[in-house]
Amino acid sequence: MMRRDEHAVPASSPDTLLSPDARIFVAGHRGLVGSAVARLLAAEGHEVITRSREQLDLRDAARTRDFLTRLRPDAVVLAAAKVGGIMANQRFPVPFLEENLQIQLSVIAGAHAADVNRVLFLGSSCIYPKHAPQPIREEALLTGPLEPSNEPYALAKIAGISQVRSYRRQYGRAYIAAMPTNLYGPGDNFDPETSHVLPALIRRFHEAREADRPEVVLWGSGTPRREFLHSDDLARACLLLLRGYDDEMPVNVGCGEDLTIAELAGMVAGAVGFSGRIGWDTTRPDGTPRKMLDVSRLRKLGFVPRIPLGRGIRETYEWWRHSGS
Repeated sequence: MMRRDEHAVPASSPDTLLSPDARIFVAGHRGLVGSAVARLLAAEGHEVITRSREQLDLRDAARTRDFLTRLRPDAVVLAAAKVGGIMANQRFPVPFLEENLQIQLSVIAGAHAADVNRVLFLGSSCIYPKHAPQPIREEALLTGPLEPSNEPYALAKIAGISQVRSYRRQYGRAYIAAMPTNLYGPGDNFDPETSHVLPALIRRFHEAREADRPEVVLWGSGTPRREFLHSDDLARACLLLLRGYDDEMPVNVGCGEDLTIAELAGMVAGAVGFSGRIGWDTTRPDGTPRKMLDVSRLRKLGFVPRIPLGRGIRETYEWWRHSGS
């Protein structure tokens, strides 16, 4: 459980958290989250610094430190991560643990070495116990066992939260962490082997419609409940946190509403135009029964999502159809 340490070194005051002309390094700018954050920051007038993986491998601590020391950005958004759905997490637990640890250690320690005082680390709602009380409050962290199917990934993200908290306590850095719910939007991963549930559903139903198949069979029972937030809404939350939040408690980022996977599948089928049957392979894992975040802390800062799920699904589908992905 994360609690403020009364002996912690005070961090910066809110009026020094992010200047209007701040230069910001967005790590992971090609991904779903990073691309949305980079777009919004640029639209807000910030100079956005990016590097592709070919230019800078964030797993390389020495090169990352040297890069940050040379450019000295005013802030860093750490959106780079090894991510994937249940299948990918089960098949490749080692890279989901090790690569995320390497990236986090490189970027956060490198930012400190470069005297960057503002870092936003983006984690995941997977950090919370499998059977956490719903909706899940930030205080639920480390209060119970994790979901086994993505435990390595979750442990890496928990380590990132601890790293942020440690730099705050020992060095007084204004480093913060945000825990997004399930995300979707332009720039998502639609690969059938590694994608998350919503883009996977979009692709499955699209391909079934194109092939005129009468049925699509999906993993699990369809009963687990999930919450979904558009990546552009996440980007708005990130900017809000960069400008006005400074505490060691991680902040949940979501919409505060959920639905069953079966209901989601129906929405996606409708958006794609698939009118066949939807079946369920109950021999496949469901994952956590329910995962909805308590977003009261974020709402107190003034955040309200703008993109309804139905509209977001339709727009994401159209983006994917025309992107050539």
